[in-house]
Amino acid sequence: MFDPPIVLLLAGIFMGLTSGKAFEATLKQSVQEWNRSHSTRVLSQLRGPQLQLPYLGISIGIWLFLMAGLWTYGFGAGLSMVIAFGLTIATALLVWYQLGKVLTILSTGGSRALDLDALEAKE
Repeated sequence: MFDPPIVLLLAGIFMGLTSGKAFEATLKQSVQEWNRSHSTRVLSQLRGPQLQLPYLGISIGIWLFLMAGLWTYGFGAGLSMVIAFGLTIATALLVWYQLGKVLTILSTGGSRALDLDALEAKE
């Protein structure tokens, strides 16, 4: 297919960065909307398709990047694909779970609940 898989590497970087910008913009807009209305409904909708689609794009971009990197370093194409897929899925699920926890904290305690400097001052 590609030898070396530079096209896959660059495609993964491009896809991850562009999807990341879309994810950032969507998340910022939704949090600002929530901040204006203080409705729990807005934060619960954050995990809907408008945020899941860019997150899926980030995950696919990371998968392509990792796969191409492993392939470049001598792993076979199939093995690279499987290893990168496992790493990507595990990381994506953990980050999505953590995002959900942060949004829950934000909805219950407001932005002061996420103030890390205040936590350090108490110690």
